[in-house]
Amino acid sequence: MKTAILHYWLVNRRGGERVLEELCTLFPDADIYTHVYAPHQLASPVIERHSVRTSFIGRLPKAEKLYQYYLPLMPLALEQLDLRGYDLVISSESGPAKGVITSPDTMHLCYCHSPMRYVWDMYHDYMDKSGLLKRTLVAPMMHYLRLWDRASADRVDRFIANSQYVSRRIEKCYRRNSRVAHPPVDLQQFSHSSPRDDFYLYAGELAPYKRPDLAVQAFNSLGKRLVVIGGGSMEAKLRELAGPTVEIMGRQPDSVLIDHYARCKALIFPGAEDFGIIPLEAMASGAPVLAYAKGGALETVTDGQSGLFFTQQSMQSIIATVRQFESQGVALTPEGLAEHAAKWDAPHFRTRMQQLIDEALSGTQW
Repeated sequence: MKTAILHYWLVNRRGGERVLEELCTLFPDADIYTHVYAPHQLASPVIERHSVRTSFIGRLPKAEKLYQYYLPLMPLALEQLDLRGYDLVISSESGPAKGVITSPDTMHLCYCHSPMRYVWDMYHDYMDKSGLLKRTLVAPMMHYLRLWDRASADRVDRFIANSQYVSRRIEKCYRRNSRVAHPPVDLQQFSHSSPRDDFYLYAGELAPYKRPDLAVQAFNSLGKRLVVIGGGSMEAKLRELAGPTVEIMGRQPDSVLIDHYARCKALIFPGAEDFGIIPLEAMASGAPVLAYAKGGALETVTDGQSGLFFTQQSMQSIIATVRQFESQGVALTPEGLAEHAAKWDAPHFRTRMQQLIDEALSGTQW
C-alpha cells in the first residue's frame, strides 16, 4: 500500500513530530510531505530515513525561520502537491496540512492535534493582543483561512482526534465525527527512583494561552520554590515577574528537564491543552500533577489519585490547590504514578492507530 504522510512543518521536535515518528514506524516506506524541513534543527533519525518533500513554501526566503509568515500561502501550496498514486494519505494536522487534493480511490485520514486555534476558538485572544494595524491586516486573512479550513475538512475521509477534547472541537468546527487515539509518550527515558526535592515545576512553552504567568504569580505569593523550564514569547516578562523563590531557567536540554521531573514535588499545569504530553512525562517520573480542570488533562490526570485539579484559571485557585496538596497529597506513590502513565506509551498508540486505519480501509462506519 503506497502511503504519504503530511505534516504541517518540520522545524523542531515536539509532540506533533513524535506522533509523526510513530507513524513512520507504522509505515516505514511512506513518503513525507511538509511545507518546511530543517533536518539539522529537527534531529530525528526516524524521519530522516524517509523521503521528505516540501511544498514551494520551503523554497521561499528564510523559510526555516519565517515559515509562519507564509501561512496565507500554505493552502495554495498544499493544493499544488501531487499525491496521485497513493492508496493512503495521513495528514498530521494542527495547522495547514489536511487541505491536499487526493484521488477518488485514496483514503485520506487526518490525525488532528487541534483545529487551527488562531482561526477558531482562540481567534479573539490573538486579536486582543494585536495592535490596530495588525488587526486590520490580519482580520481579512483569518476570515479567508477560516473558510478554507472548513472547506478543506470536507476533503478528509476520516478524522482521528488526539483527545476527547479535540474530538468535540472537530465536531464544533467541522461538523464531523471522529475517533480518538491519544498521542504517544516515550516513557523509557523517565525514572521515578530519585528522591523528591522541595520545589515545584512548570515545564513547556512560555506562551500566553498556557498561562505560566499564573504559576509564577501564585508561587510569588506562596513563597515556595518554583522552577520554570521552557522558552517562548513570555520569557522576558516572566523573568521580570519572578520573585526570589521562582527560577526561570529558559530552554534546557532534555536531560535537564528529565532530571527536574524526577526530583520535583509536583508539576504545575495551568493551561488548557488539546492533550498535554508534559503531565504524562511528569507522572512517568513519579511526580503528581496539579492541573487546570479543562482540556486533555481531564483524560490523563485522575483527581485525588495522580494529581489534583483547580477549577478556575486563576492565581488564587492555584494557591488553594497547592495548599491542598501540601496537606493531603495524592493517593498514588511514585511507582503507581509511573504505572498510570504507562497506559499512554508508544506501543499503545501504534496499536490504536493500526486498529483505526484498518477500520477505515475496510469501510467500517464511525
